Amino acid sequence: MLKPVLQKNDRKANIFIITVSVVVFVAVAFLANVKFLTGLNLGFNVHVFALFNAIVNSAVSILLVWAFIAVRNRKYELHKKLMLVAMVLSVLFLLSYIAHHLLATETRYGGPHDWLFYVYLFILITHIALATIILPFILYTAYRSLSGEYARHKKLARYTWPLWLYVSITGVVVYLLISPYYVPHL
Repeated sequence: MLKPVLQKNDRKANIFIITVSVVVFVAVAFLANVKFLTGLNLGFNVHVFALFNAIVNSAVSILLVWAFIAVRNRKYELHKKLMLVAMVLSVLFLLSYIAHHLLATETRYGGPHDWLFYVYLFILITHIALATIILPFILYTAYRSLSGEYARHKKLARYTWPLWLYVSITGVVVYLLISPYYVPHL
């Protein structure tokens, strides 16, 4: 096993994790409804942020699977590095997601209301629901590992990992299904 890099202090960790989770949730919820920048001409199509988000989500999905394989093969240092990179990419995703929703007008699914529309709605709803709750799970799982509580880390990771993977994969699927309906915004 790896040597812990954080000293165990559940009180400070709880305060940090809850604060970060609430701030991110409130910021995303608030900024998703603020559209005062949508008319701003930046000289490029702001939907490039959505494409970037899909690329980042794809990379996170690959990293999560690779990290799972690494831990199964007892390559704990590699697992740790891959998971930390996935977390950093998720922060970049969050910043890009906020930028996209601040700058772009709302895009609605423009295809026929056939079976694909209902598949899209199911994926979108489950993606949004799980994306809103996954952050504290990710942070608690990382904290348990970084503080050397590997049994608790493993127990949490059994739930966190598949949920995070689902959110990252469905983020790409949602992009692929909605991107044909983006209106260029220059």
